[in-house]
Amino acid sequence: MNELVSGVVTIAVAVIGVALLATLVSRNANTAGILTAGGGSLATALTAAEGPVLGTQGFNLGGPAYGPGYFGG
Repeated sequence: MNELVSGVVTIAVAVIGVALLATLVSRNANTAGILTAGGGSLATALTAAEGPVLGTQGFNLGGPAYGPGYFGG
């Protein structure tokens, strides 16, 4: 069973790698936009992960902000 999962993961990573490479080298690709979006996503994920440790809110999904530090009315 472990070999099956390993094979599936290897194939999935290969497909994602080919898709990423094709996107980055395509003439019609917005490479700068893709890299900026990826960096923004990473920054958002890091902020959310550090939130409980640093005492910050983390990221906002657009809903009301409840909890420590909420002073809305």
